[in-house]
Amino acid sequence: MLILLKREGWHVNHKRVHRLYCEEGLQIRTRRRKKRASESRLPLPIPQNRGDVWTMDFMADRFSDGSPYRVLNVVDMCTRECIGIAADRSFPTTRVTAYLDLWIAEHGVPRSIQVDNGTEFTANEFDAWAYAHKIDVHFITPGRPVENAIIESFNGKLRDECLNANWFESLEDARPQLEHWRTDYNETRPHSSLGGIPPAQYVANLIEWASP
Repeated sequence: MLILLKREGWHVNHKRVHRLYCEEGLQIRTRRRKKRASESRLPLPIPQNRGDVWTMDFMADRFSDGSPYRVLNVVDMCTRECIGIAADRSFPTTRVTAYLDLWIAEHGVPRSIQVDNGTEFTANEFDAWAYAHKIDVHFITPGRPVENAIIESFNGKLRDECLNANWFESLEDARPQLEHWRTDYNETRPHSSLGGIPPAQYVANLIEWASP
C-alpha cells in the first residue's frame, strides 16, 4: 500500500496509513493451513501374521431420501479378514475409537494401523487412543492411495456388491445388510491372494498351523 501511495506522489507516514488501513477493514486475512500430524516417511509395514497391521478407510454414500452417511471399514492386511464395517451419519474421532474398541474386544489389539491423512486419524484424540493401546499408526503418503491398496480394493468390492446394489432408507436398514455382506465376504467368498479360500478359512488354517 505504501509503495502505491508513494508512486502517486503522496508523502505519507507508514504508521498513520497502517492505522487507517486497519480502521477501514481493508486488511486481507490470510488463511493458515491446518496443521496435520506427520511422521517420518519410513517404509510401510509388511504384515507377516494376523493382527500385525489393520488398515482402515471411509466411504461415503446416500440414503434413498438423499441424506448422506458414511461407512468405516477395517481389514486385517495379512488375512484379508474384514474386522468390521460401521455405518453412521458422521465419524468424529471419538466415534471411530469407540468402534475400534468394540472390534478389539473381539479380535484383539493390532500391533499397528495403517491409515490415510484424514482429520479423524490425525487428531490428537486418535493419537492419544493409539498410544494408550500401544498401537503404532502408519500414515500413507498424501495423494498416494495405492499405498493403501488392500483397503481400496475392499472398498471397491463393497461399493459394487452392496452399496450400489441396495437402496438403504436409514442406518437401521443399512447396518444389518452391511453386516450380512461382511459375513459372506469373510466366510464364503474365495480370495485370490489367499489361494482361493475365504479369509475365515485362512484364519482357521493359521490357528491350526500355530497349534503345537
